[in-house]
Amino acid sequence: MGIEILTEEQFRQLQKLGKFDAKTSSWLETPPEIRKLGGAIFGDFRYGQVFIYHNGADSYYGARGFRGSLRI
Repeated sequence: MGIEILTEEQFRQLQKLGKFDAKTSSWLETPPEIRKLGGAIFGDFRYGQVFIYHNGADSYYGARGFRGSLRI
């Protein structure tokens, strides 16, 4: 489809447009060296601040989706 998962920097820029993931969190593009070790990163927006976390890539959280961008 051409959709790319947002990077950490893109996620931070997105928060300047509105309050996204204020009650949820979203998986973000994870650097290859972290993925090779089985990790993944995700972000959310709490207390007026963007937070970036890590977890195992095989973790499942029902409220966590993905943020992506589509260039036309």
